Amino acid sequence: MLSSLYVAASIPPPFQTVIVDEEVESFDFDMEADLFGISFMTYNAPRAYEIADELRSRGKTVIVGGYHPTLLPEESAAHADAVCIGEAETSVPRMIADFRAGALQGFYHGGLADLRTLQNPDRRLIQRGLYAPVTAVQATRGCPNACRFCSISSFFDHRFRTRPVESVVAEIKLLGTHILFMDDNLTANPDYAEELFARMIPLNKRWYSQCSVSIAYNDKLLEVAARSGCRGLFLGLESLSEKNLNGWSKGANNARDYEWVIRKIHAAGIGTIAGIVFGYDWDTTKVFPETLDFLLRNNVDALQATILTPFPGTPLHEEMKVQRRLTDNNWAHYDFRHVVFDPAHMSPGDLRRGHDWVLSRFYSRGAVARRIAREFGYLQLGTILTATVPLNMAYRSRLTTDGTIQPGFN
Repeated sequence: MLSSLYVAASIPPPFQTVIVDEEVESFDFDMEADLFGISFMTYNAPRAYEIADELRSRGKTVIVGGYHPTLLPEESAAHADAVCIGEAETSVPRMIADFRAGALQGFYHGGLADLRTLQNPDRRLIQRGLYAPVTAVQATRGCPNACRFCSISSFFDHRFRTRPVESVVAEIKLLGTHILFMDDNLTANPDYAEELFARMIPLNKRWYSQCSVSIAYNDKLLEVAARSGCRGLFLGLESLSEKNLNGWSKGANNARDYEWVIRKIHAAGIGTIAGIVFGYDWDTTKVFPETLDFLLRNNVDALQATILTPFPGTPLHEEMKVQRRLTDNNWAHYDFRHVVFDPAHMSPGDLRRGHDWVLSRFYSRGAVARRIAREFGYLQLGTILTATVPLNMAYRSRLTTDGTIQPGFN
């Protein structure tokens, strides 16, 4: 909920803010409020529109923002009184002033926020007991890469920015032991990351984030990250196919080095979560057993496997639109679990079944037990008990709850 907390921090007085997260709680349509803001991604756009339409039918004023409204502002405007395009911190004060003056405009685009003046979020606005016991922090925004399937570059205008190191460290000092950096690519600027990690060493924190595989090629950066308390990294491996990586403009990745990259990070005492995307044009049905074998053989500590999703506003979406390969315009299906396009070398059903099969095998009871047993060779006991075991169990539970795989799988 860090993004909502940052937006709340930018709202000027005398307004008070209430945050409702439908992932963990229900929304009360009878809630008394002067102004409603709804932030959403593509897959939950239908639900967001439903909420917005109902509120407006009751005479309420609604502003929408987030990834989907930024990338499809005209569509979103049909369900709102105003659309916030891009980062909200720069637009919120003007939107509030216009609302109070009865002069709310249809679209607001304030540009990129100045991270030097970012207000620390008031974490009391969310119910901490409803979330994992880790505190979210942000040091950077955006990613310098331009992967064709990723909406991050489009949302952040292809820019990568950093907060002042002293501001990040000052915030972290006030927080608990376990920190989650909600950054898209924390080490995109290695010099910045090294300075940040070095300043964190005396703080005795345990932290997790996501970054490029390039960290494995920088011995000093990896060493300082480990000393500063890094215990787990999400790595966007995406694919074992060099042709897929090149087609996505994922030039920073070299699939031939993946085994070495994982060994290097494990040797530093850091767990790995692999991001894998199935379904691009050089994937056949062989990709599923080959990828599973790779993940299990290298003892990747957790897996986020998704079906390729051509989000609106991305080069991939435009490419498939021109090729007339898009088969589903129901935004609710743009959730990484449905096939919304025609794959090149397999049927949509094969893609969905293969994706589900990999997850069911990776998170089977036997695979989890063997993975945890091997982790004692390179991870600290505390990391295993507080991070990798809960993470594996959470993924396993989520997969049965959302219907990706059947309850009771072994």
